[in-house]
Amino acid sequence: MADIQVQTGELVPDFRLPADGGEEISLSQYRGRKVIIYFYPRDMTPACTQQACDFRDQSEALLQQGAVVLGISGDSVKSHDKFKAKHGLTFPLLADEDHRVSRMFGVWQLKKMYGREYEGIVRSTFLIDEEGRLQKEWRGIRVAGHVEKVLEALQEDTGAK
Repeated sequence: MADIQVQTGELVPDFRLPADGGEEISLSQYRGRKVIIYFYPRDMTPACTQQACDFRDQSEALLQQGAVVLGISGDSVKSHDKFKAKHGLTFPLLADEDHRVSRMFGVWQLKKMYGREYEGIVRSTFLIDEEGRLQKEWRGIRVAGHVEKVLEALQEDTGAK
């Protein structure tokens, strides 16, 4: 299967991934609600932990804007279970171990660190509207202040309607 890269304004193809707690989650089960999907490199690393905790800390404000949060990384369900329990995360973490969904969003890329090249997830966030269309994207983000930017975008959208 060729990689599909979702584009702003287009319908996001449905996908199904295993989540923490052993359930499977599909994008289509959230139709009618806004969905924030954030891709992160690894459970338990400092920046990824901060990002997850920032989404956790703003979860009530995000819910008030009609949005649900889904975190996706290439880690296993077992790893997600530990990460979620340790930090009291309040939203599902999805395991994209074959990187199929990461590739679909164009976040599985060649990266460089300390002169070494490797493939991995580029930290990115996507806002999907109630009809399943990609509304906004933030690619290669920095963690500090990012969740607030997502919340602002939700508030602007709600205020415009």
